[in-house]
Amino acid sequence: MTQKPDDDALRAQLPEVTPLAELTRFGTASAHAAAGVGRFVLHTLTDALHGKTPSTQRAAHEIRTTFEHLGPTYVKLGQLIASSPGVFTETLSTEFETLLDRVPPAPPAEVRKLFIAELGRGPEEVFATFDTEPIASASIAQVHTATLHTGEEVVVKIQRPGIPQRLAPDVALLERVAGLAEISEYGRMLSARHVVEDFADGLDAELDFRNEAATMREWYECIRPSPFGDRVRVPAVYDEFTTSRVLTMERIYAIRIDDAAAVRAAGHDGVALCRNLLLSLLESAFHGGLFHGDLHAGNVLVDAEGKLVLLDFGIVGRFTKRTRRILRQLVVDLLVRGDYESAGRAIFLLGAVHKPGTTAKGAEDIKQVTMPLSTTDLGSMSYTDLGRQLGAVAKAHDARLPRELVLVGKQLLYVEKYMKLLAPRWKAMSDKEIYGYMAGIMKEAERDRRTDATTPR
Repeated sequence: MTQKPDDDALRAQLPEVTPLAELTRFGTASAHAAAGVGRFVLHTLTDALHGKTPSTQRAAHEIRTTFEHLGPTYVKLGQLIASSPGVFTETLSTEFETLLDRVPPAPPAEVRKLFIAELGRGPEEVFATFDTEPIASASIAQVHTATLHTGEEVVVKIQRPGIPQRLAPDVALLERVAGLAEISEYGRMLSARHVVEDFADGLDAELDFRNEAATMREWYECIRPSPFGDRVRVPAVYDEFTTSRVLTMERIYAIRIDDAAAVRAAGHDGVALCRNLLLSLLESAFHGGLFHGDLHAGNVLVDAEGKLVLLDFGIVGRFTKRTRRILRQLVVDLLVRGDYESAGRAIFLLGAVHKPGTTAKGAEDIKQVTMPLSTTDLGSMSYTDLGRQLGAVAKAHDARLPRELVLVGKQLLYVEKYMKLLAPRWKAMSDKEIYGYMAGIMKEAERDRRTDATTPR
């Protein structure tokens, strides 16, 4: 999903894993998992002896603690749980929020050694001021504040020392697990192996911060000419202080989008924020062909002017022109025209269905699944039920979601959370601006239809 210079550059940062290293990591992971289960059982027995009911909060805490002990790969996976209460329970999602930017930082001496290796001098020489205590620390890197000798305030993202060697064995294990997962219908629907491949390629790209710097500029150039270009921003990058493992950007003072109380206290309109995030995602995907692939709450902020600030472009999604044409048609067929047979044909063109059955049957199944999207407000929609319906359709038609759509789906889960926090009764498809945007998409789709009809075959 994340663009690489060429095929030979794939997994350029992640080292090869020997069978011994993989086996060793499996043993370590199993030990941590067993320890987590043991802690939970012990606390459950203790509670029972005192007449207390086992706590779901305790279970969530032990799962999160186990993920932390397992290391950065599982911390990265935990970030999805933190931002997806529509799929996971609210208790579990809340517990995992600490993994977004509050992971224990790396030892300062090791961080300084890495910095010197990258820039040739210590941070106290490169910058006028440098705070050794990070303001955020996540799975791949941690962020420090600093001041340039010219006076500008900046943030410095520094990669965790030794992170490629820690990630590689985990990725190898996940690839094996994904192969086993595809034995099940649900695993096939999610294209588990492709999901892990994209996850691994995304991690690999994240390990070279120059990729992120280039992608930040590219994304903003895609969105800037649009009507939504003045509603979002990304930090400026200081190339002279940026390497593969150090990224220096302007410091932007802003509020996390999931801090609903702070957002409201600052006087920002929750509906406007959710609208702008959704529109920027749609615009970048449908027209730019490049969209942010990791919109968890630590990466989406709101500045004093109410603009959305997007951070961490280590993972992005890309759509080809052909895929964008098909997706425009699919969205119009589902949400505007209600033409479920045409939608079924579009899904088939995307390569998502391997046992389509009859056109009429497929159309009826798709209709049953998508109708709640246009008739139920976000605050009361049951995404669990919707997930079960999707699973039933996938089972009936052996559907395997294209890897690009899986990543888009992940971003919509994030957006869904922010909608429920900031605008729970907002109906996106009834919004005037969203409707107008979709009307424009419909015109483009109709233009594509006419072009296809007049093009000689």
